[in-house]
Amino acid sequence: MTKDVLIAIKGMQFEGETDPEEIEVIQRGQYYERNGSHYLLYDEPVEGTSDIIKNRIKFKENEVQVAKKGAVNTTLTFTKNEKNMTNYATPFGNLVIGIDTQRIALDMSEKRMDIKVDYALDINYEFLADCKISIEVSALPS
Repeated sequence: MTKDVLIAIKGMQFEGETDPEEIEVIQRGQYYERNGSHYLLYDEPVEGTSDIIKNRIKFKENEVQVAKKGAVNTTLTFTKNEKNMTNYATPFGNLVIGIDTQRIALDMSEKRMDIKVDYALDINYEFLADCKISIEVSALPS
């Protein structure tokens, strides 16, 4: 995989009988591997402001970690068959996030990586939704 990559992240929340809510972020970023873990770095603009959130995604076989710094500060840890709790600091206040991860699937090749995560999301100790994240990484031409 090249250092310069295109990162497409799709998130879906399934809340009851309503249609799933989907969000998608596509950004250029950097990829590297160190000590058996893979890393993606990218900046995410905050809609309606000039703020930027610096993102780092670290992943290996049964764990994905998403660290955000800037307008939002948190580290979300997805560990297969485990529930992890974290604080999610926003400009509007702090939330307690619970992530109960059921599945992590990695499909990696020389020019492409696909990461899929299925999890249940709690906010302030209340179940909110079942969710899916799909991260597709492709090499940018040199």
